[in-house]
Amino acid sequence: MIRKIFVVFALLVIACSACFAERLSLAGEWRFKLDRSDAGIGESWFDHALPDKFKLPGSLPAEGIGDDISIDTPWMGGVKGSPWFWAPEYAKYRKPGNIKVPFWLQPEKYYSGVTWFQRDFDIPKSWTGKRVVLFLERPHWETQVWLDGRMIGSNDSLATPHEYDFGVLAPGKHTVTIRVDNRMIINIGENSHAITDHTQGNWNGIVGDIELRATPPVWLDDVQVFPNVQKRSALVKIRIGNDTGLSGTGELSVGKQTSQVTWNQYGCDVSVQVASPNAELWDEFHPALQHLTVALQSSGRDTREVTFGLRQISTDGTQFLINGRKTFFRGTLECCVFPKTGHPPTDIKDWERIIRVAKSFGLNLFRFHSYCPPEAAFEAADKLGFYYQIETCWANQSTTIGDGKPVDAWVYRETERILRAYGNHPSFVLMPYGNEPGGQDARRGKNGKYDYQAAFNGYFTDYVNHFKAIDPRRLWTSASGWPQIPANQFHVTPDPRIQAWGAGLKSRINADPPETTTNYRDYINHRSVPVISHEIGQWCVYPDFNEIPEYTGYLKPKNFEIFRSQLDDNGMGNLAHKFLLASGKLQTLCYKEDIESALRTPGMGGFELLGLTDFPGQGTALIGVLNPFWETKGYVTAKEFRRFCNSTVPLACLPKRIFTTAENLEGDLEVANFGPEPLRNVITTWKLISDDGKTVASGQLPARDLAVDNGIPLGHISVNLKNVPAPKKYTLVVGLEGTKFANNWNVWVYPSQLPSEPGDVLVTSKFDDAARRCLQSGGKVLLTIPGKDVRNYDKDPVKLGFSSIFWNTAWTDRQAPTTLGILCNPNNPALAAFPTDYFSDWNWWYLIHRAGALRLDLLPNGVDPIVRVIDDWVTAHPLGLVVEGRIGSGKIVICGFDLTGEALKDPVSRQMRSSLLKYLESDKCRPAVELSASQISSLIVDAGSRKMNGVASIKKPRLTSKGSIE
Repeated sequence: MIRKIFVVFALLVIACSACFAERLSLAGEWRFKLDRSDAGIGESWFDHALPDKFKLPGSLPAEGIGDDISIDTPWMGGVKGSPWFWAPEYAKYRKPGNIKVPFWLQPEKYYSGVTWFQRDFDIPKSWTGKRVVLFLERPHWETQVWLDGRMIGSNDSLATPHEYDFGVLAPGKHTVTIRVDNRMIINIGENSHAITDHTQGNWNGIVGDIELRATPPVWLDDVQVFPNVQKRSALVKIRIGNDTGLSGTGELSVGKQTSQVTWNQYGCDVSVQVASPNAELWDEFHPALQHLTVALQSSGRDTREVTFGLRQISTDGTQFLINGRKTFFRGTLECCVFPKTGHPPTDIKDWERIIRVAKSFGLNLFRFHSYCPPEAAFEAADKLGFYYQIETCWANQSTTIGDGKPVDAWVYRETERILRAYGNHPSFVLMPYGNEPGGQDARRGKNGKYDYQAAFNGYFTDYVNHFKAIDPRRLWTSASGWPQIPANQFHVTPDPRIQAWGAGLKSRINADPPETTTNYRDYINHRSVPVISHEIGQWCVYPDFNEIPEYTGYLKPKNFEIFRSQLDDNGMGNLAHKFLLASGKLQTLCYKEDIESALRTPGMGGFELLGLTDFPGQGTALIGVLNPFWETKGYVTAKEFRRFCNSTVPLACLPKRIFTTAENLEGDLEVANFGPEPLRNVITTWKLISDDGKTVASGQLPARDLAVDNGIPLGHISVNLKNVPAPKKYTLVVGLEGTKFANNWNVWVYPSQLPSEPGDVLVTSKFDDAARRCLQSGGKVLLTIPGKDVRNYDKDPVKLGFSSIFWNTAWTDRQAPTTLGILCNPNNPALAAFPTDYFSDWNWWYLIHRAGALRLDLLPNGVDPIVRVIDDWVTAHPLGLVVEGRIGSGKIVICGFDLTGEALKDPVSRQMRSSLLKYLESDKCRPAVELSASQISSLIVDAGSRKMNGVASIKKPRLTSKGSIE
């Protein structure tokens, strides 16, 4: 056994890979041939020169090789019975020459099958007696390799380089032939982002480095470093490979120290303890990297330069610790969405760019959903101080895991390969098998409860126990989503979030009045390990059609072209950008509440957004505040986002957001501080600011020390609102004096007493004879229709809710809500006494949660709503929430919500009624469009039927030659 060696670590930023002195690049022109019938092996194509030319590294679709897209394209990915295959409205997009699919980005060409690549190379005389390895950084998917017609082997890894040992080669010309197969080699789940068309696409080819590497016949096969933070040391585990078939001895150097090592005919394993008492620790705030040189001198010299970090991840109850300090993971999913290339980048600069963007939005972790990125991604994260959660696949839908299928063994092999390739990277901190498994360990029993007994003794228990024993450098769990089993070192679960899959309008954000107090304390208190909230958010925004020209690669947004045409066909193409901005503001509001709910939870481990960027698949999930290119959409900046998503975030716990002048604004202030160290003697400041910038109340709380933790109380605030101008929107701003950390919340103050209502306006919730007579006599009517009485569509009925769409309507079977908030002009005189922005803010909850969307297709084309509802981009219905019109000299304002009786219990509804009444009695009420009584009636469900899905007999009104409506 080798003696202990103590070396000083140099601080260098160098790739954690073998330092090969001798490499021969094979990038360039190759011979190739498509093997559509999979006949190449039987016909010995490896013995013959292939006829065509192809440049590697590269992929077939990037070079326009493959078949035209058709209704029969053999996609890799579940489509969930999309109406695209049968619905009449999609018929034009199913025609050859105009194929456009709505469920993901569409490649210009598609090929699923076998491709052969071949080229000649020369081994230089200087490589005489050396072992030669073929290195393929990222093939897709399975490769098989022949050298000079001799089969070398195969590799089915999706996450790690494919390496082939050619042994010792004679100098001179040789021929290598590679067979690449991108079909479902092993069913790992058709929606796994390592393979699926939902994201990167099922491309065929090889990208990244393609080269030959020369080593001595006895070489450093693997070097893994296991840091010990407490002792400022590391255990270095070295595997020496031996191709000679003979035992031998040599000199092993670790740093400047050397010793003799002996190997047998198969090689040997060596463990070395190294230490450096003064080495810096690695974390997100101080990404100090250590460089260690290992060299083996035998018949030749082999050297490995290893970069690692002195970093330890552990747990304390339900919280994560990095180097002993509490840490809260603020993550987002990275699902292999790279529209310009399809495949993930292999250049470190590309990964540095997106990590810097993520950090600018206050995040510190990427969860790589059902795939693992290339080496460059790890190098970038190590350098910049960023955490990774790595996964292998998504064994669900098309397969299951833990049931004895081939995927079971493949996940073990893939995990082992990932640890070998990327295990030294300090950024690599978390690992489940993958995403949301299907199978015996994940099945649910009665009442939706997990069948824990199956999981206790099942596949995932064995998986977690196996890998946490052999690699304690990171924490292990069963899967992202479920099951929660005793073996887990942490859980990733969808339970603690404000909108669950399938919850629809019963979720907290849609069913309960707005507040900022809810947290998941009770849930966390019933767990013994850290909990990361799984895929929180999933809040949609309207498509940004200005994004279309950015798709300069082979993946094209044909889905966007479909949605744009639908909007144009419904006469709203000019509103697309306004829909984007208004829905984006609502989306940001939803994300803020999701994130703050997690930050308010003492003892919580973190969250993982879905996501910071859009997800182009699964029917198109536009859930990012950034587009797929990691670029802004124009409605929220990184600086604004960081106010509520950061290492340190002030929090206001307000029981409600709506107040009257007869009340006090009450709330508790606290902070989540997961910065590099405690904050000492911090004074908390707060102020209440009106929309015109005037501060109406302010104060400060006594100085105190802020530990690294959350749920840290700062104090209580109380503001008497008696003399505060109302109605107005105010912003409560809370900051930590002397720091860059501040946060804000919108609140609304309404007068406790409203002026008397005008007597010449009829307010009614029914369009009855009295309302008709009032209008016919030139009177004024405020018609406030209860949401349940608003006529809906028979097909694809609108499901109005306060929040944005969750994930999308295609993949959730139109889970409510199917709308994206409201769009209005705040300066419209009808809203003069109702303070509002142009988008849905929290005050609108009181109206929208009980409203129905008015069908503008039942009204004349010229109707321009006072308040518009933004429909799902798939259906793009023209919808209103408040509209106006005239019948003769009579004037009417129609609302899709009731403003009579019990509906007036809240200040928001009372204020909306007051504002609309003031408008109706003013000379500013000049409706431009003539309505008929039958058109107004068409907006309301037949009283006898209470049918919510409309009636098929209603048709769009026809314009006469005079511009009136029949």
